[in-house]
Formats: sequence, structure tokens, C-alpha cells
Amino acid sequence: MTRSNGSSYRVIRDEIARRIGEQIWKPGSLIPGEEALRIEFGAARATVNRALQELARAGLIERKRKVGTRVVLRPMREARFVIPIVSQEIEAQGHTYTYRLLARRERMAEKEDALLLDVEPGTVILHLKCLHLADGRPYQFEDRLINPAAAPQVLDEPFEVIGPNEWLVTSAPFTRGEFSFLADRPSAEEADILGIAPHAPVFVGERRTWLLARPITFVRMVHPQTHRLRSAL
Repeated sequence: MTRSNGSSYRVIRDEIARRIGEQIWKPGSLIPGEEALRIEFGAARATVNRALQELARAGLIERKRKVGTRVVLRPMREARFVIPIVSQEIEAQGHTYTYRLLARRERMAEKEDALLLDVEPGTVILHLKCLHLADGRPYQFEDRLINPAAAPQVLDEPFEVIGPNEWLVTSAPFTRGEFSFLADRPSAEEADILGIAPHAPVFVGERRTWLLARPITFVRMVHPQTHRLRSAL
């Protein structure tokens, strides 16, 4: 991708983020140095440096003198809130973890999906429904929408063995996230899957993540009322 007229730092930043997001440059791998990028994009070295600084602040790359610039293994938006891997969360409590894929469907985004996932109606999305169990009892029902434009390899993953939670944490870097936690009443489907009364309260977590301006996923995670959210400060 050679540019003879010079590129702005935003163009360079977004192109590097795209390559990382699509795993052209894989987690843990070294990316080309500033001089190589300067030649490729036809830009000043200071412009390339600014683009790399923004990506480093966003948590996508790690820069070390005399070593180079590397795609981070598990990108995250600062160390304020780490997205938990459900299997590890359950096992850390001394329980046996089990995973079930309930539904996997590639389809066009409807109006409600588009609002939740921040995409245009008609966009191809992946809709997944999964159940996470602790000692054989329902722990979390996961209802997730994924935007393949931000994570193209997701369409090749059957999710029969590994859940989307774990896959995304390790395979789809993000630069921005939005989190909500609330008490709610379950839908009829949620109550049936969790094995609770139709009007029993549930603890719900909702999360959306983006790679720069490109939305990656929206997920609704529903737990029985006995669930407790634990976080270390």
C-alpha cells in the first residue's frame, strides 16, 4: 500500500489498526519500523511516529527501544476494567466450567440490531446464543451480536468448543468499550434457559466494544439473581 502524495497520521493510524484488527499483523508479532512505514505511506517520520503513539495509547501496540513495535497479545483500553473470560471466572471460584452453544446464525441486521451494534440495517452480522454453566448449573446466558467487518475471521469460527467471550478477548483487539450493569426481569427465553421463574429478577451486564470507529460486538449477559460482580481495585 504505497502512497506517493503523503498520508496524514490518521490515515496511517487507521490502516495499521485495520491490519491488526484483521490479523494481517497477528498478536505478539513485530510490525515494520518507522522508516519502513514512512516509505510505504510517503509520510514524514514524525507523522508515522504520531500515528504509532496514538495506537500505543489505545493499547493496540507496544513500543520498546532497540526491540521495535509489537502488536500486543491481549489489547485492552488501559488497565481499569479487564474483560473477564467466563471460564476463568467460574474456575477461580472453585467450580467446574461447562459451555454450550445454543444458536449460531449469520444474518442481516434488523433495525433493533443496528441500534444495539451501531451498524447500518442490512449489515451482515453474526448472532450467537450461549450458556455458561458452573457445576452443571446455569451461570450466564450470553446473547451476542458481532460485526464481521471488524473481525473477519469470526465467520470461520464455529464456536462449538470455545465461546465468543474467550475468542474475542484473545482475537479481536478493541480501543474503546461501553459497559452497563442493571437489574432486570428476564425474557421468557432467558428464564427458560436459566431455569428460573418468569418474573424472577436477574443481573444483567451489557457491553459494546469498538476498534477505533468500527463497532465489534454488543453482548447481553444474563445471570440468576444470586450472581455477584467482583472487581479488584
